[in-house]
Order: sequence, then structure tokens, then C-alpha cells
Amino acid sequence: QHSASELILVEDEMTDTEDNEEEDLGVMDDQRSVILHLISQLKLGMDLTRVVLPTFILEKRSLLEMYANFMAHPDLFLSIAAGATPEERIICFVEYYLTAFHEGRKGAVAKKPYNPIIGETFHCSWDVPKDKVKAFRTNGASTVSKDSTKELGQDQSTCYKLRFVAEQVSHHPPVSCFYCECKEKKMCVNAHVWTKSKFMGMSIGVSMVGEGVLHLLEHEEEYVFTLPSAYARSILTIPWVELGGKVNINCARTGYSATVTFHTKPFYGGKVHRVTAEVKHNPTNTIVCKAQGEWNGTLEFTYNNGDTKVIDTTKLPVIRKKIRPIANQGPLESRRLWQHVTNSLKEGNIDAATEHKHRLEERQRAEERQRVALTTPWKPKYFAKEGDGWLYVNPLWKTH
Repeated sequence: QHSASELILVEDEMTDTEDNEEEDLGVMDDQRSVILHLISQLKLGMDLTRVVLPTFILEKRSLLEMYANFMAHPDLFLSIAAGATPEERIICFVEYYLTAFHEGRKGAVAKKPYNPIIGETFHCSWDVPKDKVKAFRTNGASTVSKDSTKELGQDQSTCYKLRFVAEQVSHHPPVSCFYCECKEKKMCVNAHVWTKSKFMGMSIGVSMVGEGVLHLLEHEEEYVFTLPSAYARSILTIPWVELGGKVNINCARTGYSATVTFHTKPFYGGKVHRVTAEVKHNPTNTIVCKAQGEWNGTLEFTYNNGDTKVIDTTKLPVIRKKIRPIANQGPLESRRLWQHVTNSLKEGNIDAATEHKHRLEERQRAEERQRVALTTPWKPKYFAKEGDGWLYVNPLWKTH
């Protein structure tokens, strides 16, 4: 077994310059007729996994890369391990978790990332300035200004290194795995997600089945967490995304748990993107922290000692990921694999994008048929199936 660090040369990685802003203002008339035609063939509640959606609704990146964007605030992620007590650590996890979604959902328009093909991988890393990783009580997130992000911490000794690898391990059902580690902070996270999409009339619901586990090796704690569902609303006019559902974060060892509820907008009135959360110490049934606000706006945290803290997600500095240039990537790495589709979409050439995407999908089908014929199941490169889940082959807790 190689370790991921041997497989991917971090030295080749460069700061990512893709902005991934989706600028489309809505659906054009000719596109609307395509969507209407598609909708006419769908039934309510129908599983969309095998439905080929039109190319113009695609976002210019793979779902595997979207998962990497959950780490857009790696300083908040690494701060979890800096918490002095189990209570502080779970509160830090909730703070990180609530701020993890806004960067992955760039732009107001709902677009769909590429469905990863089996065997597709995505690698990146972050250099996180050590002075940005603070213990809980001093972490005044609301005071940080955007300017402080100017190319900080290129000097490796002043930075923690956070590495990320994602892989599509199964095609039916579509299962993606990702693993992220920081050796110095002795922490890592391992997750597997199976996306299920369902047609709901004027919206499409995508549920994320599966779970992640955050390991804090120094404290021998494991935090098991789930992910919210996403909904693409008003798909005929200007589609937009909202998150919905209740997720749980649980640490069996310390007896702390948290529930996070993403509220979908009520039919009449009401706010969008609302989220509420509470952190509980189960043995004493005490609520130690409550949070409310918008997951892509302002979040307010109230602690049981009466303190409050506000985090404005729009002002949080984003630390850009580092990724190897496409020329240095393997043929199954996301950006290289999808580069022709991405370039065609950037040029606005939908037909060419559709053609390139079709070729990739056909190749995947042909390879699948061949495997069935030879009865050789697909063997992922970085993850192995264990029970209902998938684990990274060389996680920190094995080497630690």
C-alpha cells in the first residue's frame, strides 16, 4: 500500500486560480423547452439516477471537487483539535460544519456538478497559516477581514498541510468517498456519500446518503456526522439551491452530540437558507450551545454561559486549495478527465460539451459491460469497502 503522499507529489501543486463563479442568470427559452420535454417524461418521486440531464445545467466541476470545497475554511476545520475540552471541540466542529456549505455552492444559480465516473479521483491540499488556527474562545471569526487572505503563509514552516483525496468508488449506486488529513494536528476525516436524486415537480431533491467520521487522534475522539439534502428549486425559471433536513453529529466517547436543522423555505413568506443547531451533553441532558442564522449568511452562536458570537460566512477568508496543473494529472483525475467538457462550457459551446460528456459516459458503460462479462468487480484505488461504508486505505489512525 502506498500512502497518498507518495502517490501524489504535493510539490507539483499550485494555488488554484479557477473562480468557479456561475454567472448564468436563468434559463433561456430554447433551454426551457428541453427542460419541459424532460419534465414531461418524469413521474413524481422518480429516481433520476439514470436520467441524462441536459448539459447546459452543468456546473463546471465534478462532484468530487465540490466535496473538496467543504474545506474552504481549513483554519476553522483545524481549530477543532485546538479545543481544550470535549465541549469546546464539538462546538468548534459545529461552527466549522455550519460554515462548510456556502463555498461549495458558488453563485445563486443552481447548477449540477458532473457525475463522477467510476475510478475518477480528485486531489488537492491547503497550506493553512498556523497563526490562523486558534483555540476556541479566542477565535473571533467575525473580526477577520477579507484583506488578510492576501497570499498568506507560503512559508511551509509557518503552515499546516491539509491533504485531500476523493474517489468515485461505485457507479450504481453512485458512491463518492473522500478523505482529508492533517498529520501535524493528528486529525483526519473519512466520508462516503451516495447521492440519490428524486423528481418533485418543480424541484429536484438530492439526498446524501452515508456518513463521515472525524478522527481526533490526540483526544481519541470520533465524531460521526451526516449531510443535508439539497433541493434545486424553480427549475423552469431561475433555479436556486436550498439545503434541507436534519443532520446529526455524535461523539460517543464524550457523550456530546449536536443536531443541525436546515430549514427549507415555507410556501408563503419565511426566510431562505435558515439553519438552526444545538449542541447537547447527553449524560446531563444540558444544551451547551445554540446557533441560528443562514448557512450562506450570518450565523449567531449562543453559549450556555451567556456569551454570544457572530460569524459572517460572506466575510470569512477563503484559503485557496492547491492543485496540480492538468498536464501533471493522471487521466482519471477530475479536472483532466472533464477538461474538454469544462472548456466547451466556458466557451458556451453546449453541443461540444454534450458530445465530450457523451463520450465519457459511453466509455464508462463499455467498461462496465466488459467487467460484467469477465465478472471482475471494480477495485477502487484509495478506498476499501468495510461493512456498509468505505475507508481510506492508509488512514492516519493506522499509521499513528
